[in-house]
Amino acid sequence: MNNTERLIAKDLLSIKAVFFRPEEPFIWASGIKSPVYCDNRLTLTAPKVRTDVETSIAEVIKKEYPDAEVLMGTSTAGIAHAAITAHIMNLPMGYVRSGAKDHGRQNQIEGRLEPGQKVVVVEDLISTGGSVIEVVNTLRDAGAIVLGIVSIFTYGMKKGLERLAEANVKNISLTNFDCIAQVAAEEKYIKEEDIARLIAFRNNPQDESWIKG
Repeated sequence: MNNTERLIAKDLLSIKAVFFRPEEPFIWASGIKSPVYCDNRLTLTAPKVRTDVETSIAEVIKKEYPDAEVLMGTSTAGIAHAAITAHIMNLPMGYVRSGAKDHGRQNQIEGRLEPGQKVVVVEDLISTGGSVIEVVNTLRDAGAIVLGIVSIFTYGMKKGLERLAEANVKNISLTNFDCIAQVAAEEKYIKEEDIARLIAFRNNPQDESWIKG
């Protein structure tokens, strides 16, 4: 766990962007029962946390993707983070819709993107990786060179890791599930013994035996 992972974990927990409810699981749209609720949009209404997040994204891009020419946000949660970070870095920015518009120019990619430009995708959250891979593929189809992804938080689920590997795209997250679980226990958001239950969920979301403790 590095300093940035710990900082962002504390930030997200402090504003309840990520919090845990292992005794009364949330239900995702897919039907999966989860002990975790994540809403990184709340960072936008918390100025200090927002500054930590966008500054950290910029630092990651400078370190991991120094050749970046354009930032592209995912629709909709990644748009604001891409815009703020692009402003900090003085880079062009755009975003990728979940589907092409049915009117006007019928764009799926918004903002100017030239074939051959080197792009970093900015995402708020990665679980199974499906939506961000679609964004990467859309950009590649448009002729962009996708250097990689920067996300605020990742679950580190096996399916997500496999999809990223199959798509041959690198993701760097500011913080991750394991780090947040550890910090949550240290800060008394959860009990120490809950960490094993949370990791069991992350390792196999289909196995609900973790609910019983």
